[in-house]
Amino acid sequence: MKRRRRKKRQQQSLLSVIIIGIILIGLGGLFKGNGNSSPNSNSGTDQARSSQASSASSTGQTASTNKNTAQLAALNYQSGQSAIVQVNNGKSTLNPQSWDRPKIVYSQLDAENRSGQATAYLDSDTLVASSTRTEQRFEPTGWHNQPKYVDGRRVTPQNRGHLIAYSISGHLNAEGQYDANETQGSLDNPKNLFTQAAYANQTLQLSYEYQILDALKDGKKIIYQVTPIFSGSDLMAKGDQLQAVSTDGSLNFNVYIFNVQPGLVFDYATGTSQVDSRMTVPAPAGSSNNAQSSSTHKYDRKAEQLKRYYQKAFK
Repeated sequence: MKRRRRKKRQQQSLLSVIIIGIILIGLGGLFKGNGNSSPNSNSGTDQARSSQASSASSTGQTASTNKNTAQLAALNYQSGQSAIVQVNNGKSTLNPQSWDRPKIVYSQLDAENRSGQATAYLDSDTLVASSTRTEQRFEPTGWHNQPKYVDGRRVTPQNRGHLIAYSISGHLNAEGQYDANETQGSLDNPKNLFTQAAYANQTLQLSYEYQILDALKDGKKIIYQVTPIFSGSDLMAKGDQLQAVSTDGSLNFNVYIFNVQPGLVFDYATGTSQVDSRMTVPAPAGSSNNAQSSSTHKYDRKAEQLKRYYQKAFK
């Protein structure tokens, strides 16, 4: 009897050992599984964090651009003040190392049919002679170009303003790709045009375009970006931001130009204008209305020549 009890206890002990062993093996496998999954879990978290950081970086750049555009759109020109505002202390935010080949990256027209930011990658191959220029017919939003009389002079209020000037981009086609046989791609291209006050186009913006032109003639490679600045659903831009940088850093500017005209006040919501003799716009340094060094007169002469060309051919 005692022998049977002893044998039964031994069997129970053996069964207990087996059960405990099974439990320990199971727990060991569980911990091992957790150990193996932990790096993958951390990797997944790291990937998520990396993705979030990348997304945040991209969103940050977009937010920064949108913020800058909103800040410029909120500016209102006051008669008599400078029509040129230095942005980022006059220094471009473009990356000169991103230049790879001649091209223009255009924005698509928006819901209001307005042009947007254009970024040009330029070199001497993109230059074209002004003599190949033809008449423009496209009417950008806000186009109300009926002549007016200001102080007894007949004035044409508006121009078809080019985001990327024709003379520096003539060999780039309508899609912004280089074509040595192309001469009209950027000229009457809706994605490259906006309604611009004649003074802003022919006097204020022209000197910056000539800085680029001269640098290209000297063999420089340049990234040039122009952003028309609209307020809300306005059809006429309140101004445009110009920035450029050469790959060697010798050319570098970043400015905002108010879309204004002496003697006229624009309704940017529609593009219409009214004569107002109280509206004055001082000539920028280096213009023909200011006595400057001989180096600036080079731009004065070019500006006057192109201004006469504009007035004769396209107004």
